[in-house]
Amino acid sequence: MNDVKIGVIGLGYVGLPLAVEFARKFPVIGFDIKTGRVTELRNGHDSTLEVDDDNLQSVLVDNFKFQISNIKTQTGLFLTDNLNDIRSCNYYIVTVPTPIDKYKRPDLTPLIKASESIGNVLKRGDIVIYESTVYPGATEEDCVPVLEKFSGLKFNVDFFCGFSPERINPGDKEHTFTTIKKVTSGSTPETARKVDDLYKAVVKAGTHMAPSLKVAEAAKVIENSQRDLNIAFVNELAKIFNIMGIDTLEVLKAAGTKWNFLPFRPGLVGGHCIGVDPYYLTHKAQEIGYHPEVILSGRRINDSMGTYVASQVVKLMIKKGFTVAGSNVLVLGITFKENCPDIRNSRVIDVIEELRDFGCNVDVYDPWANPEEVRAEYDIDLIANSKFNIQNLAKKYDAVVLAVAHNQFLNMDLRELGNGKSVIYDVKGVISHADGRL
Repeated sequence: MNDVKIGVIGLGYVGLPLAVEFARKFPVIGFDIKTGRVTELRNGHDSTLEVDDDNLQSVLVDNFKFQISNIKTQTGLFLTDNLNDIRSCNYYIVTVPTPIDKYKRPDLTPLIKASESIGNVLKRGDIVIYESTVYPGATEEDCVPVLEKFSGLKFNVDFFCGFSPERINPGDKEHTFTTIKKVTSGSTPETARKVDDLYKAVVKAGTHMAPSLKVAEAAKVIENSQRDLNIAFVNELAKIFNIMGIDTLEVLKAAGTKWNFLPFRPGLVGGHCIGVDPYYLTHKAQEIGYHPEVILSGRRINDSMGTYVASQVVKLMIKKGFTVAGSNVLVLGITFKENCPDIRNSRVIDVIEELRDFGCNVDVYDPWANPEEVRAEYDIDLIANSKFNIQNLAKKYDAVVLAVAHNQFLNMDLRELGNGKSVIYDVKGVISHADGRL
């Protein structure tokens, strides 16, 4: 594989860790349309915290020292926002996001735009590998026509495609790109072998070669759909046991003593995977005339949990004699998961908006989230880190909601944030002095 030169399209949570690992063995050109992101990475820092600075800097190559478009054998990571710089690559790996729109429909805009860009630089013999989560058939039905249109080349004659679904778990330093088995596939048997060999060169956990692009696409989308359904089940159990006055976590602990009981816990289901991917599968199912009942039922339950949490907080406040309208509520955490700065599709926003609908004044504190990103995405001004002092807050709160279990929150006595009789609600089930929890 001496002639391999890889272009990675999209340098976010998925693309950057992949680019860094490939850069240890091959010349890699990382491309992103966001100039600020490219500048940040050139300076040796990743604001997503998926790659630590030392790791990133160990593979970075000075773009000014080498003519980037002429790199042949120099291993390392070159970074650019100039499309022409990736023209000399022969493998293109697409790692752009695939979100849903406000109607829960797949939004392939980033994927189509990335395909257009690649089409403008595609050459005979090149291989385009998609990692972005899609519904089965999207690569051949949606992406390939764009590649053909913008390149003037013919699929499986002049150029070829692969699909190797991303398995990055943001914030997880144990299960990383090289330690998670990789599913690979190709549009022809020869392409499948080439794609598999490429990933085998860097993925220590090995690979699984799927027999077709559609199988690989389907495998990814059901991984997260399965998790979504299991969480929906325990979320529904939490609602039932709450009415019955039974502690859900104690029930799960008892049931978990059986060897084959799956250890899922209730909670808010957000992020760019579990809360999104099932809609890609249901969209395709409905397109071919099948109405998926179980998957959509699970989605409805999980999408309703934010408003459920808010209603439980309000009920507890009423029981303690608070006037809900005009009350002060503190929400701890806005990212979609603990110890991670990723705010994409965070369902904490549902809790916040519902509390505001009840008339509450809601403050939000999150030491992991980027304040500018939160303001742009959710129109929320976070409490500044410099102003958050548990002993000397400007005001005490009538209710405190632990929404995300960041390490910084675990050793806090949340009662100190309150006014003496405040409601403490624990969404994550990690504190002992809570008045309520899922």
